[in-house]
Amino acid sequence: MRVFHSPASALHDPALYFRRGTMVTHPEQADRYAILHQAVSGAHAVTQAGDHGIEPILAVHDAGYVAFLRDTWERRHELPGVDDEVLSGHFSRPHMSKRPEGLLGLIGYYTADTSTPIRAGTWAAIHAGAQIAVDTADTALGEGVAYALCRPPGHHAYADSAGGFCFLNNSGIAARRMQANVAAREGRPARVAILDIDVHHGNGTQGIFYEADDILTISVHADPADYFPYYAGYAEETGAGAGVGYNLNLPLPHGEGDSAFHRAIEKGLERIAAYAPDALVVALGLDASEHDPIGALRVTTRGFEQAAGLIGSTGLPTALIQEGGYLCDALPDNLSAFLAGFEGGR
Repeated sequence: MRVFHSPASALHDPALYFRRGTMVTHPEQADRYAILHQAVSGAHAVTQAGDHGIEPILAVHDAGYVAFLRDTWERRHELPGVDDEVLSGHFSRPHMSKRPEGLLGLIGYYTADTSTPIRAGTWAAIHAGAQIAVDTADTALGEGVAYALCRPPGHHAYADSAGGFCFLNNSGIAARRMQANVAAREGRPARVAILDIDVHHGNGTQGIFYEADDILTISVHADPADYFPYYAGYAEETGAGAGVGYNLNLPLPHGEGDSAFHRAIEKGLERIAAYAPDALVVALGLDASEHDPIGALRVTTRGFEQAAGLIGSTGLPTALIQEGGYLCDALPDNLSAFLAGFEGGR
């Protein structure tokens, strides 16, 4: 399997963040990239991603938001006292509609929480992640499957908002890229499905495509009633407008293990088969692991391998996009097992 990565992924490296009233170690650290890279090295063809520019990002994200992400670190002088990162304690609410002009207000306008600080290397890292997703999408269409070692993750990022460690929605970028490539090649509208198996609901991905009928979004995740992202991920959320019926959420009770995880994936795959897409994007979170430090499910390493076999058996061109999965001894084993299981399922 071809694997795409970029050393720039390590340039965004937050140490701490404000959680539940105190500063804690940030779970989404650059060490994730090094550990996952080591896990695939030797077993797979590992290639550094190229640069496809800004256009694939703008196919999914608001131009003003992208400019904010790109330019904020260079504008940090506008905020006296900024040291290693730019962050705000003021966040826009649904009741508010005016886009402010000052940088501090823009931070709260374009970010949802304190987990997504902008640092010296943030833009380089997230831009690289998008490029990794693009190369993976292109290769998956040609070779059947490819894996994107994206870091930071992306599935909590909306078209115009960062949150939950995520800035650019790499899974969404991959989906739109695959769709455009198929349409250009075959001269017809193309459809893509996104299957998100991260322990957290892919709220950003859902939000981006909620009114679309040409991208089917499915998320298998821990029940968000008392778990991030709290405000989305419920079974009754099925889409809006033209997108009604094209969003499927499969929340699981906390503590569920392999069997429930596999049943939910099978249900998602049934919907994908009925949709008959041209290609598939898998938002590959490994934080459903029984060992994950911030997970709420109990999936085993063998469970990830079996889940991958189920997904691989679809035979669809598939882009595997790395999402969550945090620092624990099982992390590299879970990735290796998943990739092996997918290839076995083919």
